[in-house]
Amino acid sequence: MPETRLQSDLPIGLTAQGERREHDALGDIQVPADRYWGAQTQRSLVHFSIGTDRMPLELCRAYGLVKKAAALVNLADGRLPDWKAAAIIQAAEEVVDGKLDDHFPLFVWQTGSGTQTNMNVNEVIANRAIQLLGGRPGSQDPIHPNDDVNMGQSSNDTFPTAMHVATVRMVDARLLPELQALADVIETRARQWHDVVKIGRTHLQDAVPLTVGQEWSGWAHQIRDAMRTIGMAREGALELAAGGTAVGTGLNAPAGFGRAIAARLAELTGAPFVTAPNKFAALAGLDAMVRVSAAIRGAAVVMMKIANDMRWLGSGPRCGLAELHLPANEPGSSIMPGKVNPTQCEAMVMICTQIMGNDTAVAFAGSQGQFELNVMRPVVIANVLHAVRIMADGCRSFRTFSVEGTTLNAERIRRYVEGSVMLVTALTPAIGYDRASAIAHDAMEHDISLREAALRSGVVDAATFDRLVRPIEMVGDGVAGA
Repeated sequence: MPETRLQSDLPIGLTAQGERREHDALGDIQVPADRYWGAQTQRSLVHFSIGTDRMPLELCRAYGLVKKAAALVNLADGRLPDWKAAAIIQAAEEVVDGKLDDHFPLFVWQTGSGTQTNMNVNEVIANRAIQLLGGRPGSQDPIHPNDDVNMGQSSNDTFPTAMHVATVRMVDARLLPELQALADVIETRARQWHDVVKIGRTHLQDAVPLTVGQEWSGWAHQIRDAMRTIGMAREGALELAAGGTAVGTGLNAPAGFGRAIAARLAELTGAPFVTAPNKFAALAGLDAMVRVSAAIRGAAVVMMKIANDMRWLGSGPRCGLAELHLPANEPGSSIMPGKVNPTQCEAMVMICTQIMGNDTAVAFAGSQGQFELNVMRPVVIANVLHAVRIMADGCRSFRTFSVEGTTLNAERIRRYVEGSVMLVTALTPAIGYDRASAIAHDAMEHDISLREAALRSGVVDAATFDRLVRPIEMVGDGVAGA
């Protein structure tokens, strides 16, 4: 078949009405005539119509990259003729670009190896390639979903490869940039408020002073630490299972196939993908995905703390801590007029809770590899990509609608500092712990100021108190801390 038969500008779509007949190893089955999927996809829709959780489109698009890379390798090695490879590659590119999203309908709850999703991708690419070549979709001629699109591959090695590609792409394009943007904004606020002294709190009780900038700098550093952990976990996802085929031996894959596919995927994505050094581990385990999930959970732990701190510090407006003014994005109550709630903080707390639950499922699934294959892959990729998606989106929303609009209640912060009894800590080096403690208890028992209690104790005069109890000198070295 000459290369000129490829109709590269053919619009996407099948306009036929009703159904068409497709076939696989089990026989014939009717398929919607306006869909590119084939018999095995249709059987999965019949036997696994469970819930509403669909296979993530990010995975299907990543699968398109895997199929394109395989076609390029098979073309370069002479296993696919130019005209077949061109059609497969164009169809795969349309998958990658999201142009065929409507043709990936399968549910997460399917075979644990992801075979049905692999065949869904194979069938869609094959039928679109047949159409591009002027053939009849469903005929499996001149492009066969197994023999041509799946050449040298197995679901057992391509599904984990697509999992890793999808995860790395989403972490790089969405999660890390949003965490970075949030850390940057928080750090800007830390510099802006580096000299605003506030009272610290430990055990939910008053403690010694620090600055607002110091407190916020801690949040930014926690986010950056979480990002570093995600980055380290991401390294494991750069190792790809492709080339291992069914059990890791590489049966039916040409020599060097896995290395060549990894190199092609590195070229196509810009990420430094490499072939997994041990394909048996790559197929039997889900260790890299478990580590990525755990790292995202670590970010959720950090964001839970920050969101809770902000909503506590913004509690009020009259009867709470009220140190922060959080943006009023929407009315907070259907019954209490004027009420405004810390809704962005609440959304982030729920996101973090969900991610922790996702990670529990991923960790358990990772422990369920038996012999040469772990068959929990769909639930793992669904949970990991869900975690990436909601954390990235949550950070963007939290940054845009909460952090960037947050201001200080300077008067309330000042009053808390002036009224704190824990400033007595500054007297300890001069008068000793026991005397300082007695002054603090006297102030609290009689509801008087610390200065008044200190002076009436007789162990500190006014000049000494005013020299030692200076909150601005108790906060160490600015944002960085003491």
